[in-house]
Amino acid sequence: MNLILLSIKNVLAKPLSSLLSMLLFGFGVSIIVLILLVGSFLKSEITKNAQGIDLVVGAKGSPLQIILASIFHIDYPTGNISLRDAENLTKNRLIASAIPLALGDSYKGYRIVGTTQKYPELYDVSLKEGKWFEKEMSAVVGAAIAANLQIKIGDPLASDHGLSADAGGHEDRPFTVAGILKPSASVLDNLILVSVASVWEVHSEHEEDHLEMEAEEMVQLEHLGLEITSEQLATQDITALLIKYRSPMAAVQLPRIVNGTSNLQAASPPYETARLFNIIGVGVNVVNILGIVIVVLSAGSVFIALFNSLKERKYELAIMRAMGAGRAKVFSLIMAEGLVLTTIGSFFGFGLAHLGFFMLGSSVGKIQSSGLFFVMDEYYVMSGSLVTGILASLMPALLAYGDDISRTLSKA
Repeated sequence: MNLILLSIKNVLAKPLSSLLSMLLFGFGVSIIVLILLVGSFLKSEITKNAQGIDLVVGAKGSPLQIILASIFHIDYPTGNISLRDAENLTKNRLIASAIPLALGDSYKGYRIVGTTQKYPELYDVSLKEGKWFEKEMSAVVGAAIAANLQIKIGDPLASDHGLSADAGGHEDRPFTVAGILKPSASVLDNLILVSVASVWEVHSEHEEDHLEMEAEEMVQLEHLGLEITSEQLATQDITALLIKYRSPMAAVQLPRIVNGTSNLQAASPPYETARLFNIIGVGVNVVNILGIVIVVLSAGSVFIALFNSLKERKYELAIMRAMGAGRAKVFSLIMAEGLVLTTIGSFFGFGLAHLGFFMLGSSVGKIQSSGLFFVMDEYYVMSGSLVTGILASLMPALLAYGDDISRTLSKA
């Protein structure tokens, strides 16, 4: 009989013991793989969504909070900054471009971002259908939102004040859907884009005041890509600026200029995201250690299962030897049984990890994760699990190899 088939038959002969060993081994592997998947996915998403952004400028507060709110849209903004301060900053020769963001409202839990067309251009995202938010109170909807909420061109969107779903507050001034973005696997899939002026319009207290401002002389803010009235320049706020440096020297000088000589706060995406990973790295390491401990314990379980099986099958193995099976074949049989246990356990662990990763993304809702997301480090985990299986099987196999068949048969 084929050695692998025989080893599988021997494993199935002890179903409960074998199942326990495989499950325990699989759970340990799944913890390690799941941590690898989540960590690699987060790093990939952070790199992708922070592309082209060298610095974020917002209101005084936590730099990390500014990054999370302005780039990844998963935290509350630290506050608003005056439009005049933002315009003065963008005149600095160290800045190549600046994209304004006006945050604070939402629609059914999805954030509304007042900005310019340079924002979707930053992610190289184009329209699937419709037009850009050229007119005031028009909106462009991310692909995931359009799919989840079944939104179509021309639909009204009554925004909620703040970031809580169904908070209400702006029912009298709804946006109109002018366009829908193509899927991009970026943060834009879960955002609603409008003009900065539209955000101001929603929050203006009197429509008469707005009509008066329309008659005023318009001011062109070339650095921000906005055309506004002089009254708006003096009184309006935005939430943040996404800045691209003109030269490497700006990385040294500009944050110090912003933080030291203005009411603004500069936040560096690379530095803050690295700090974020350092913060969560301790917890990740603890969970990884837990996974390794479980794998080691499960390897001990495999060793005990094989050792007990060896004691019960000494006569059977001695008969095999007497019928012509060499020591090497008996050794290989025990090793194969250990590898069968750990291989099946490993595949169970990998499948469980990818299923858990998919379910984690589905439960969060705004994270588009797939169970088919793989990382290179998984190959190292698989290799390590097989080596662990070999080590767990080695001692029982050596005992079977060195067994004295004449003494075993004489005791039968």
